[in-house]
Amino acid sequence: MVPRSIHARMLALSVVTTLVALPVAGVAIGGVLERFVTHGVDERLADRLQLLGAVVRADGSIDRALLARPGVEDGFARGGVWTIDAPGGALGSAMLPIAVPPPRGPRPPLARAEGTPFDTELADGSRMHGLIQLRETPAGPVRLGVAVPRAAIEQPLRGAMLPLLATLAIVALLLAVATLVQLRLGLRPLRTLRERVAAVRTGVAGDVPEDQPDELRPLAVELNALVRENAAALETARASAANLAHALKTPVATLALDLGDDPRAGQVARIDATIRHHLSRARGGVVDRRAATALRPAVEALVDVVRALHRGGGVTVTADIVAVTVAVDAADLDELAGNLIDNAARHARSSVVVQAVRAGAMVRLSVTDDGPGIPAADRARATDPGVRLDERGDGHGFGLAIVRDLAALYGGRLELEAADGGGLVAAVTLPVSAAAGT
Repeated sequence: MVPRSIHARMLALSVVTTLVALPVAGVAIGGVLERFVTHGVDERLADRLQLLGAVVRADGSIDRALLARPGVEDGFARGGVWTIDAPGGALGSAMLPIAVPPPRGPRPPLARAEGTPFDTELADGSRMHGLIQLRETPAGPVRLGVAVPRAAIEQPLRGAMLPLLATLAIVALLLAVATLVQLRLGLRPLRTLRERVAAVRTGVAGDVPEDQPDELRPLAVELNALVRENAAALETARASAANLAHALKTPVATLALDLGDDPRAGQVARIDATIRHHLSRARGGVVDRRAATALRPAVEALVDVVRALHRGGGVTVTADIVAVTVAVDAADLDELAGNLIDNAARHARSSVVVQAVRAGAMVRLSVTDDGPGIPAADRARATDPGVRLDERGDGHGFGLAIVRDLAALYGGRLELEAADGGGLVAAVTLPVSAAAGT
């Protein structure tokens, strides 16, 4: 199964390549070493073969007197075996089972002056490596052969292979370290680009730096073009929503004035609330996630407005707001918090408490009233558009729905809970702005 991570893919490819390359290199180097050692052994055997040839006279007979001299036989034996196979007889420490080539016809490779290498096995099972040479004499062909145990080649090879394997292991370790370093350095621009894209998304940065490696520069250019297109689309959507709101505002207000106390005026007001709700959703669907609004002054201004609206109603509104900047558009924050505070003031008996506390990367804005509250079974339905659980007053059932939708668009949520001593706690969570650093 192919790993999903580029880092893992490149690492796996490097591991596979190393596991294949190192054995191949070991075999190749081992072959070179074997040829080198064998060549050295053959050179020494060639010297012995030349000394052995001095025992054979030109007529093909063997100079036994020379052979009997002290040190002569030891000169071409030296821990191995030798053979002279002449027409007049055969001598040697061991008969090497190498066939004699035919005496006539083209000279075979076996007749090279320095001898031809061969590998054979003696009657006792000993594996031998040696040189054989064929000489043409008037009496017939003479075969000369010298050989040493195959261990003369294999032992030096084993001695050389152990350091070679250790060296290859060290090379493998160095390659692994180099691969990890290369991957970390090579993929660093990708990690940096990801961080900058995240910074653009959260509003910390306005675009992605285009000073990237050649492979990533086109991607950075396309990302910046996408950011610009999204910003243009956001402005277009906001302008369209504002234009629609402006176009509908005056006709609906005029219609409400014309109806006066007519019972149908309530339906006109409901139409106005419905329009505002769906315009808010249309605007919120393209929220600017890089927005940053100071929470305390915005909420305190709304509290002052609600106090003025409900002056004389016997309801006190107090606020305790943490100094923090939220990643919410100022107009959206006004509508969200304004609906919560106004809704609480309309249902409260005597008091409304507005609080905001920070919890990690989020802020919890809660509005508590001492009114009748909402039964647990009805709280989920209370946030549906157009639903009014309390028919008293001039509400139209869209306030909590607007709050719920706006909070969700910014990554937060609306929660309705029972207040201690009776009443309702309407709490909404909002993200802290990364751009403001608070």
